[in-house]
Amino acid sequence: MGFDLYFIIALIFAITIHEFSHAAVANYLGDPTARYQGRLTLNPIAHLDFMGTMMLFLIGFGWGKPVPVNSHNLYHPKRDSAFVSLAGPGSNILMAIAISLP
Repeated sequence: MGFDLYFIIALIFAITIHEFSHAAVANYLGDPTARYQGRLTLNPIAHLDFMGTMMLFLIGFGWGKPVPVNSHNLYHPKRDSAFVSLAGPGSNILMAIAISLP
């Protein structure tokens, strides 16, 4: 039971950081859509999808709410869309590296 609780807490933390990273990079690159919708926060409630959270508790796999991005607001839409997309997985990789360091 203890391991399951730690696993779920870690996943919620990872999902929150992942989605926040998308929002932060989009905001930095000129798209305030996520900020206007209250998604530029580290509050997990803003990033957890109801069904994704239920699946997390039921089967140990879940997902967060997709961050809204309007590519027309980005300074360089094609390039910046790629940066916004890579921000989430990049944050997960950085977290994995940071956690694995002694």
